[in-house]
Amino acid sequence: MRCYLKAFLLCMVFTFFSLLYVFNQLASTLEDRDDWNLEEQGIPDRRSHGYGHLLRKRPGLTGLQDRVEELDRCKSLSVSYWNPYWRLPADVCGVNCLLESSLRERSGSAVKEHRDERSHLAVVACGPRLEETLTMLKSAVLLSKKPLHFYIFAEDDLHDRFRNALDSWPRTVQTKFNFTIYPITFPKENVKEWKKLFKPCASQRLFLPLILKEVDSLLYVDTDIIFLQPVEDIWALLSQFKSSHLAAMAPEHEEPRIGWYNRFARHPYYGKTGINSGVMLMNMTRLREKSFKNDMTIVALKWEEILMPLLQKYKLNITWGDQDLLNIIFHYNPESLYVFPCQWNYRPDHCIYGSNCQQADQEGVFILHGNRGVYHDDKQPAFRAVYEAIQKYTFGEDMETSLLQPLEASLQATRNTYCGRASHLFTKKLKQSIMSVQQDAAQRR
Repeated sequence: MRCYLKAFLLCMVFTFFSLLYVFNQLASTLEDRDDWNLEEQGIPDRRSHGYGHLLRKRPGLTGLQDRVEELDRCKSLSVSYWNPYWRLPADVCGVNCLLESSLRERSGSAVKEHRDERSHLAVVACGPRLEETLTMLKSAVLLSKKPLHFYIFAEDDLHDRFRNALDSWPRTVQTKFNFTIYPITFPKENVKEWKKLFKPCASQRLFLPLILKEVDSLLYVDTDIIFLQPVEDIWALLSQFKSSHLAAMAPEHEEPRIGWYNRFARHPYYGKTGINSGVMLMNMTRLREKSFKNDMTIVALKWEEILMPLLQKYKLNITWGDQDLLNIIFHYNPESLYVFPCQWNYRPDHCIYGSNCQQADQEGVFILHGNRGVYHDDKQPAFRAVYEAIQKYTFGEDMETSLLQPLEASLQATRNTYCGRASHLFTKKLKQSIMSVQQDAAQRR
């Protein structure tokens, strides 16, 4: 009888510890699932990034609210940092904090998804490009109705100047955007070659997918861009991408008779006239995942694997630096490129030989690209007039009377130039954009 009693007691003890183990595993699984749900929305578990403290875990919506509050404190934070591995330091609240809109928000007793409605805009500024970059950012903020996030890559001595300038903008304007400032960083191999390729730091754009690993999609623009239409309008082109598309750019030329690539290039290029990379819309998740066909090996190469071999092979044949490398890549992978019309990247080439951007003739110019330094000399006064109108405009003043009307008067004085004769195309879309912004502001009052 005693043997049966001992066996019964042993079974009870074994059952107790078994149940304890099962409940422990179940609790751990539920906790991990909470982390996984956040990771699926692009929010890494902070413990994996060495944060100075851990978020206290509490079950259900209470725990989720803790995370929301922790991220909210970073909502308007700008970050300047240096890290050779392109990662934020452990004690800096930066890119991950700025993904707060990907969290789920409470609605009664339910949790619903909240999409990130921001447009993500990147620019690279080196040398005397501070004022030009600020004017570009100003044009983006003035006309956009949806929030923006700026990724500013700049030389170290420009960081404080960018931060002070953007922080000096009115609070009502600052609520429309966040910004993060990054150092110029290149792979350790051939740093000097990459930095001096074509223009100072211009090739930084090639490495954005490798640096901004948390960012899914991005609009890169040169410093000499002026938005004449809301940024969210070009951002919307992402929805037109087919499954094979991972980037979008405009043709270098529409008219082959004046095209540069088809007449002078000593390397492969995209399509009939090549592409211009001054405005480049990217699905960076796809770009990081893609294996690219190339003329160096039968093996398809990832983005981080293909750049250095391309530079080594073609560095004596390329003229326009990183833009030429992009042309070579998409020459061999044409299915990966979405080509948008020239009015999204309107340059002096589209008017100095007569009007040769048909879409702009019909709908107006959406984005003005003042390459060749035309914002700062007298070669193309129509382009300079647009730049100076945006630069001189004071936040808070009526945009129609303080921006549009003075610009139209300035453009009248340029009618004796080829681009001046097409200058009505510069204000066609701008006028619509200003009216839309003013109507939206009136409805919110």
